[in-house]
Amino acid sequence: MTDLGATQVHAVGSFYRARYIEDGAPHKILNISPEKYQPSQIWASAPDQSILLQTATNFLQGLYPPLGPLDEDLGVESATNGSDTVSPMNGYQFIPIHGEPNESPDTIWLKGDDDCPAYTTASKSYQASVEYLSTVDSSRKFYSQFAEPLNNVMPAENVTYAHAYEVFDLLNVGSIHNESFASIVTTPQLSQLRYYADALEWGHNYNLTQPARSIGGMALAGGILRQLDQTVSTQGNLKLSLLAGSYDTFLAFFGLTNLTAVNADFMGLPGYASSMTFELFTDGNTTTFPRDTADLRVRFLFRNGTDVSTPPTAFPLFGRAQDSISYDDFVDELGSRAINSVSEWCSTCQSSGGFCSQDEYTSSSGDSSSSVNDDRSSGLTAVHAGVIGAMTTLGVLAIIAVAVFFCRRRSASSPLLEKRSSGSETDSGISASDIVFTLQAGLAEDRKNILITVMFLFAQILPVAVPTRSKGKGPKVCLMMLRLSHAGDDYRLASSGLDCLLKFAHLQHQVWSRME
Repeated sequence: MTDLGATQVHAVGSFYRARYIEDGAPHKILNISPEKYQPSQIWASAPDQSILLQTATNFLQGLYPPLGPLDEDLGVESATNGSDTVSPMNGYQFIPIHGEPNESPDTIWLKGDDDCPAYTTASKSYQASVEYLSTVDSSRKFYSQFAEPLNNVMPAENVTYAHAYEVFDLLNVGSIHNESFASIVTTPQLSQLRYYADALEWGHNYNLTQPARSIGGMALAGGILRQLDQTVSTQGNLKLSLLAGSYDTFLAFFGLTNLTAVNADFMGLPGYASSMTFELFTDGNTTTFPRDTADLRVRFLFRNGTDVSTPPTAFPLFGRAQDSISYDDFVDELGSRAINSVSEWCSTCQSSGGFCSQDEYTSSSGDSSSSVNDDRSSGLTAVHAGVIGAMTTLGVLAIIAVAVFFCRRRSASSPLLEKRSSGSETDSGISASDIVFTLQAGLAEDRKNILITVMFLFAQILPVAVPTRSKGKGPKVCLMMLRLSHAGDDYRLASSGLDCLLKFAHLQHQVWSRME
């Protein structure tokens, strides 16, 4: 993740802290701890991928910053012998994040379109549509002007509408971080690239007559219901949940819940670090959690991007007129659109591999054994009640879309690998700066796909660039891991080598400054 990406996500966390947590917050959640993190009150989850886990971490750093600046006494622990111990890093608050590995059934709630055959088939069918084919043809001349600038990282035949997101991603990230790219693509051109990327990704992730394209959104809907149910069933012990996902899941969810009927912009890609929230509240002032769900209401809000001047906006769901809905109606409406169990996901996806081969998930009768919140502790420390005018916020579910700089992308073949697969080690034309740009822009790709590309690029440049120019043992060790991983197609070793290199170089262009 770039420093800019980390800063953006941290700012989103700080924004929600000011809205829901700190003393005096306009929508303070009932009885939430304003300064010190309480384990029973906060729950966070992200796929077990370094970029998404770091995204969730940065958000939580903004949500609950170090205690020192807030209240120095809260960051001090006293022992019976009279000694005091100050917690590390000025009272840094370590908030656990539930990383969901690929082989875990709980991955479906965050990335339900991954490893789902039915989704893959339905999504690809868009490419046979008249709309898709005509857009490929009509946009060909527009895309041709970017073939040369992207020559070192993408083959010319792939610079088309068929790869609209990848082209937009590369040029947009490049225009932000690379001065030469900033002069290649104009603002109007970026807008057009974004328009095409919007259309392509919407086509892949929603179609009213082909529900399987929205399986990711259906599974997310099931995860949302489970998290809100935890808040309700524990009488508000759980106060705020965070899910880190990707923009394609957002698009599927937007279509499923009829948000596009309210605003056509919901057919487009969310901005960087966009977030949607579900507020659970009750009309009128209260200092206790209602026992009757008839007293509860839910409101959906969307915040596009990270601009501090842009507050979350409430939008009505399910084609309704009001921007809030009773909790019971919300459960009925979203439940009818959701995948509510792992066995239902396996059946809907027509998947029989991985965890779907386990007996407990082969029945279509449903299951309750896998949940996004099975291991949460209960109980809380009573603090100030949150009374907000004519309503009281009781719980919040925040979902952040990590796009472009820091997102999980669905699997795809690597255009970068296609471009250089026939080049020699010495005349490939790949430079250190190409690899830096690939690392930064490529973070939007599936991690295994990134590693294939990175391993190949390093194999091209290492023989001529690294052995004589590398300084210090640190980068040499990292690079050796990548070199060995390429020789043996060892993706786990490649992953460790890439993480090692990025951490050593502070995740920035410094990756290669030590070698030049």
